Amino acid sequence: MNDDSVKSAFPSLYSNIAKCYEDLGDSDKAKKNYELATSFKDKPSDKGPFYHGTKADLSVGDLLTAGGSSNYKSELKMNHIYFTAVVNGAGLAAALAKGDGRERVYIVEPTGGFENDPNVTDKKFPGNPTRSYRSQAPLKIVGEVTDWVKQTPEELQKWREKLANNKGEIIN
Repeated sequence: MNDDSVKSAFPSLYSNIAKCYEDLGDSDKAKKNYELATSFKDKPSDKGPFYHGTKADLSVGDLLTAGGSSNYKSELKMNHIYFTAVVNGAGLAAALAKGDGRERVYIVEPTGGFENDPNVTDKKFPGNPTRSYRSQAPLKIVGEVTDWVKQTPEELQKWREKLANNKGEIIN
């Protein structure tokens, strides 16, 4: 299928197929499928559109850059700027972002290379079903989305509790 939301699952699918071939004792086909899983994992194919959720009041043409504090560990300066191809994922990030401003979801364009976000890719979900990415290059704001599915206060509280209890490290 030529659909980025499907392609983001290829690493997981090929890894699972490889495991099945291992279980069947076919090491050649297992190896081939592990190689396919790796080839898709290391090269995001997503063409966007891409989104960034925040509470910052920004304008078209502004650049989002790495080097800010983490929304989840304030003592940590981030080496990357994060974004997603899932508008509701950006909306969740906006809701969880620090600050008192209103939740904003910006349409962004990467100005350089980007990679799968290792904080969710494979660590929490096989492949990249959340279509989450990061870049050391700035993201250019090209628009704003005003309509996305907002979390209920109860859902947001669950997310905040989950983040507060997270024992995992942020891969920076």
